[in-house]
Amino acid sequence: MTQHPFLSLADANAPFADQLIAAAARVIRGGCYIGGAEVEALEREIATLCGTDCCVGVSNGLDALRLILLALIELGRLDPGDEVIFPTNTFIATALAIRQAGLTPVATDVDPHTMLLTADTVEPLITQRTRAILPVHLYGRVCADPSLLQLAQRHSLLIVEDAAQAIGATGVGRVGVAAAFSFYPTKNLGALGDAGAVVTSDPDLARTVRSLANYGASARNSYTLAGYNCRLDPIQAAMLRVKLPALAEENRRRRAIAATYHALVAHPLVELPQLPDDPSAHVWHQFVVTLRQPRRNSGGASVRDALQAHLLGCGIATDVHYPVPVHRQTPFAGAARRSLPVAERLAGSILSLPIGAPATAATASAVAAAINAFPLR
Repeated sequence: MTQHPFLSLADANAPFADQLIAAAARVIRGGCYIGGAEVEALEREIATLCGTDCCVGVSNGLDALRLILLALIELGRLDPGDEVIFPTNTFIATALAIRQAGLTPVATDVDPHTMLLTADTVEPLITQRTRAILPVHLYGRVCADPSLLQLAQRHSLLIVEDAAQAIGATGVGRVGVAAAFSFYPTKNLGALGDAGAVVTSDPDLARTVRSLANYGASARNSYTLAGYNCRLDPIQAAMLRVKLPALAEENRRRRAIAATYHALVAHPLVELPQLPDDPSAHVWHQFVVTLRQPRRNSGGASVRDALQAHLLGCGIATDVHYPVPVHRQTPFAGAARRSLPVAERLAGSILSLPIGAPATAATASAVAAAINAFPLR
C-alpha cells in the first residue's frame, strides 16, 4: 500500500471543491462559453502576478510557446528556419513548439547543479543562423543567470521563456520577450483540464499572439493572419481564478517541504538539488535529487531503480522527470550537434520525490528517513 503517493489531484482540488462547482455554475448560467469576462479577468490577474503589461489566455502550454514563436515570425523578428537553442533535459513540448513554428531546434547541455542551460553551454552552439534562446525554468527554478542575459544581448538573440513549471516564481515573464505558462492539472496552479497563457510587456507581440490564437482575426469577420484555434476555455479560466489566490501559499508549502528534504536527507549516494540565492526564484514544481552513482554493481543494476523500489517498499511513490533527453527522442535525433554528457547522465540518475498534494513536511520527514536507510550495496 502506498502511504505517500507521489501526487493526488483529488487532494489538490479538494479544498476548492465548493468554489470550483460555483465557478462552473457561474459560467454555465452566464451563457458565454468562448472568451468573455472570466478569461479577461484571469488575464488581468496573471499579468499582475507576473508584473507584465499583457497576458493572453490560450489552450495549453505547448500552444503558448508555439504562438510566441509564430508571433515573432509574423512580426519579422524571427524567420522560418532560424535556430533556437534549448536545453535537452525538458518535456518534449519545448522542442515541439520550436519545430512546429518552422524553426530549427538546437539542443544544449546544462549545468550539473542547477540542471539549467547557462551561457557556457549555449555559447559554443551559436552560429550565424542562431536567433533565439529558449531557457526552461525547469522544476520551478528560474533560469536567468546574468551571464546568459549578457550573452543574448551580445549576440542580439531573443530570449523566450518556457515557464510551464514556474508560475509564481520571482522574475518569470520578465527575463525575455515573453513567457509561456502551462496550467496542466499537475502544475502548482493547475486547471481541471488543459490551459495555458502567454505573458509579455510587448503589446504588439501580445496582439499578434491573441490574433493567431483566434483564427488570425483582427476583428469579427476580419482575418489578417493565417491563425489557429488555441483559445482558453472560460470554464478553465474560472477554475484557475478560484485557485490563483492560493498560489502563493501553495508555493510556500512547497518551499517548506523542500527545506525539510534539505535539512533531513543525508545519504552519500543522494545529491540534493541546489538552492537558489533568492528563495522566491524557485517554486519547486518538482523536487529532484540526483544519484551520485548511476550503477549499483558490476552487473549494471541502476541505483535509481533500486532506490525507487526501496522507497516503494516503504510506501513512498516517486517519479522521473525526465528519463529520456529530448535529443534522444525520435523526432529530434538531429538536434544535438555535440555530446551532451551532463543531461544524459542526469537522465539516468534523477529521481523526483513527493512534493505536490497531499505531501507535507511530515511526508518529507518520512521520505528522508527512508532514503537515509537505503543500503549502500
